[in-house]
Amino acid sequence: MQYRQLGRSGLKVSLAGLGCNNFGQRIDLEATKRVVHKALDVGITLFDTADAYGNRGGSEDHLGQVLGARRKDIVLATKFALPMDDAETLKGGSRRYIMSAVEASLRRLRTDWIDLYQLHRPDPDTPIEETMSALDDLIRQGKVRYIGCSNLVAWQVVEAQWTSRHHGLSRFVSCQDEYSLLVRDIERELVPAMREYEIGLLPFFPLASGFLTGKYRRNAPMPEGARITVTQRFQDRYMTDANWEIVEKLRAFAESRGKTLLDLAFSWLAAQPPVASVIAGATKPEQIEANVRAIEWKLSAADLEEVGKISKAP
Repeated sequence: MQYRQLGRSGLKVSLAGLGCNNFGQRIDLEATKRVVHKALDVGITLFDTADAYGNRGGSEDHLGQVLGARRKDIVLATKFALPMDDAETLKGGSRRYIMSAVEASLRRLRTDWIDLYQLHRPDPDTPIEETMSALDDLIRQGKVRYIGCSNLVAWQVVEAQWTSRHHGLSRFVSCQDEYSLLVRDIERELVPAMREYEIGLLPFFPLASGFLTGKYRRNAPMPEGARITVTQRFQDRYMTDANWEIVEKLRAFAESRGKTLLDLAFSWLAAQPPVASVIAGATKPEQIEANVRAIEWKLSAADLEEVGKISKAP
């Protein structure tokens, strides 16, 4: 396993990260245990969850139960801001909410500290100075080690970093955003902003919700129980005619080199300069092994240029 610095911070993370969004929802506690133990066995140290995952709290609770004494061996990342109740009164980035949300996450995770605490989405109702100040206090209290953000556009990231610098507050060390061979929108503005501020990138949906696994074929029956198969909005979003053409060309590229489409999806992300760790979910231990093997392929400069042309950068 390779390990990289997360942005300009002193935090090191495994190049392959484990997304824990399936825990407490798609898989039960026993299945979660098998996935977590396999991840630990192969050297994965970044475990990324959120308070909202697993039907609001289930993922954090399962992860907290399974880790036990191994908690100290990993980089535990979680998020806040998404609604935690039907009335949507428990959400956002206000000081009042953050201070209660972190305590709830610590309790579910059965830990005294969170290594990376991330704003899950922007809160238009709260000034960014209030959010950053509250997060800085959590770091000073020892409840949080580092902070990051997710789903912020470039100007919001720049505003947060400027606010932190101007007021002497802790700054975001990472951005977590969707990024894959099929979704490259962040290259326009967000990635340049991240490079300027030396922020690490944690891409999620690296396989475009499974479309880049290689198990889907045009005009063929889709695999039973797979995420895209059972979710119409993912079919509508990813399985366009244009994307089918890209996927078929990428598959041919990979197979001509004795690799799989999944190998290409992970190794391409690993070769992008801002990427610190590629976060991928798993419901079975064998998926963990496949992800780790895939990320070990080192693409040449010529390979990267050809793949870039196929996948059509914005």
